[in-house]
Amino acid sequence: MTSLLIETQRLRLRPLKEDDAAAVFAWMGDERVAKYMRYTRFQSVSQAKEWLKSIKSQEKSFLFGFERKSDRLLIGSGAVGYVADENAWGLGYNIRHDCWNQGYTTEAVKAMMQFVIDRFDARCFYTEHALENPASGRVLEKCGLSFSHYGEYAKEDQSRSFRAGFYRGYVGTDIK
Repeated sequence: MTSLLIETQRLRLRPLKEDDAAAVFAWMGDERVAKYMRYTRFQSVSQAKEWLKSIKSQEKSFLFGFERKSDRLLIGSGAVGYVADENAWGLGYNIRHDCWNQGYTTEAVKAMMQFVIDRFDARCFYTEHALENPASGRVLEKCGLSFSHYGEYAKEDQSRSFRAGFYRGYVGTDIK
């Protein structure tokens, strides 16, 4: 079985664990980070711990914590999973506000994509981002995805919906 530890130049992508609750709360409890996410902002470390307990392994779905190598700080998380209805691998990610605009997200997303390319011979990826969050769209373009169409998505609790740009991409065997 392939290890669920991915190394990049600056990051280790690894499974999340209950002990990560305080670090997870640092971004999932931050309104700036949670603003465009499907989840609602976490209210406590204990809520982050309950979420971490609820994570279930699935055959073609992977959730990673993004740990900075330089100081072992957990700075974000991301997921990649096969979505049969789309016949593609869906991507999602979020990262601490103080780590924005430093290239960490692009580095982590490319690593997740490469992981499923290597493990499952994946070729097609898709995701969306809120149009009010153009930085997320730039991450997707740097990862080789292209704008497909406009649409919308809503928070899980339906408290807010977002006009969105949907992206799709067919990639080769090596993400640069």
